[in-house]
Amino acid sequence: MMDRQKERRTFQGFSGETSEFLWELTFHNERPWFLEHKEEYLRVLHEPFHALAGETAYRMRQEFPEADFALHISRIYRDARRLFGRGPYKDHLWFTLFDGGDHRTEGPCFWFELSAATFSYGLGLFEVTPAEMEVFRSSIDSNPARFERLAGDAAKMRGFRIIGPEYKRPKKDLGPLLNPWYNRKRVGLEHMEDFDPAALGPELPETLCSAYRRLMPMYRYLLACCRAADLQNTDELRRMNDGN
Repeated sequence: MMDRQKERRTFQGFSGETSEFLWELTFHNERPWFLEHKEEYLRVLHEPFHALAGETAYRMRQEFPEADFALHISRIYRDARRLFGRGPYKDHLWFTLFDGGDHRTEGPCFWFELSAATFSYGLGLFEVTPAEMEVFRSSIDSNPARFERLAGDAAKMRGFRIIGPEYKRPKKDLGPLLNPWYNRKRVGLEHMEDFDPAALGPELPETLCSAYRRLMPMYRYLLACCRAADLQNTDELRRMNDGN
């Protein structure tokens, strides 16, 4: 996670050069080429991306101080131990905002991702355990009307779609509104657009914060489910320890 004092910079937007650099990196994903274009990388991708992440994090913390958002920004360098035949550099970058109070990186997060051809953002429950998803489903079972309101509000957000791997055999049939949430191993909401400098200008931090703001009730719901699962695990550990 970044030092919060060093995060915020002025975001001026991404340009067509950003997309061009990422396309070139896709076809020349090797160290000599990257080193030759290192200054270009810093100018058209690294610096504006960090500025966007820092500005977005600052705004969200100002509006929701109780959330204690932590910021994680992906590095362009792939883990050399996990290349699996790929080049040493990522051809897309992302950042996430998540609850920093629990000192954890799993659970729900707001995110933004940029590639040569597209950009996307939304809310995700991706780094999640089966126990946390089970609590999520149990919460829906116990009060479906509450989650129906959240799912209904999310369905009204233009351009967003539910994402995440689905079970081959659905867990339960709860109807068209709840099934896409209930019957997934991980779940999230995504808005994706083609790379367009006009949509990636200085107003982008407010575009992201506006979406995240509308998704805060869903974020809080998912976070509560993850915390409830943690408490269950803690109770189980205490029972095991008491039995020793």
